[in-house]
Amino acid sequence: MQSDWIMGLLGGGLIGTAAAILLLVNGRIMGASGIIGGLVDGSGRSDWTERVAFLGGLIIAPGIVALMMGGANTQLTNNFAVIIVAGLLVGVGTRLANGCTSGHGVCGISRLSLRGIVATVFYIGAGGLTVIVFKHALGVI
Repeated sequence: MQSDWIMGLLGGGLIGTAAAILLLVNGRIMGASGIIGGLVDGSGRSDWTERVAFLGGLIIAPGIVALMMGGANTQLTNNFAVIIVAGLLVGVGTRLANGCTSGHGVCGISRLSLRGIVATVFYIGAGGLTVIVFKHALGVI
């Protein structure tokens, strides 16, 4: 039986639960780009341990699950130039949108934030357009 959708459902449920807990306990939105941005620009000095713990969990938890499940099939390209450019473009996009998928998509939409909904519509559209251009038109990915 194909279980990809089950894993997606479980992962989405965990992300939503984590976002709700952070909002209820700390009164803060779980926006990964804002958490990283606060460490980079120094505005998050007062709670840097919390930010580092969040980012550590964001990296370590999926790694542990992947090891337990025998690896992860990510379909990631082997072209490191594409990976680097994609990462930089995502970083620029999150700064332009003042948030990322976790801040706008998960937390913004769940709070019925018009700004979060509009940002999500635009970055999903931009992602779809990017796949069409770079995969189907240019054959890069």
